[in-house]
Amino acid sequence: MTTPTEETRIEKAVRVLSRDGLVVYPTETVYGLGADALSETAVLKVYEAKQRLLGKPISVAVSDIEMIYGIAHVSPFAERFINKFLPGPITIVLPVKNCLPGDLSGGTGTIGIRYPDNTLALELISAFDCPITATSANISGEVSPVSVDQVNVPHDYLLDGGLLHGIPSTVVNLDTRKIERPGAMLDEIAHFFIENAK
Repeated sequence: MTTPTEETRIEKAVRVLSRDGLVVYPTETVYGLGADALSETAVLKVYEAKQRLLGKPISVAVSDIEMIYGIAHVSPFAERFINKFLPGPITIVLPVKNCLPGDLSGGTGTIGIRYPDNTLALELISAFDCPITATSANISGEVSPVSVDQVNVPHDYLLDGGLLHGIPSTVVNLDTRKIERPGAMLDEIAHFFIENAK
């Protein structure tokens, strides 16, 4: 029996996503739980799998800057930030467009967006040609998985990317220009905010 190639793994994962299934995938930080971010059914499955309360926002992942513009309103300041830091271990928070299910934003009017610097993640999202959910692949409140054996949520398919870095992404609200959760690249982000304070 031959080992599946990268392409067939991606194709399998895309098939699962296209049927509102759940795919565990690697990022440059931790393993994420991916579902079609434009499907209310798939998004609800993510909440159920994580045992996460509805109303708590869930971020989405994209594979290029065009996808960011498709789901969020991007100011000139946000554009400068995106061009400097992404792809990378940062979650940007932007005003959301109404194409996404309301549960993802939890009534906040904003959406968290990841543009991960991980080849498998980018191949998956690009092949699916649609944003996917970008929440960590663990029961809410438990340890974010850095290896496949730490994944403890129900899922339909898993893309094994080996042992991951584990430092959480920094969450940055580019509308209010505030760091909502410190994590990776914190010093560089703080320096950018100081340089671009206007």
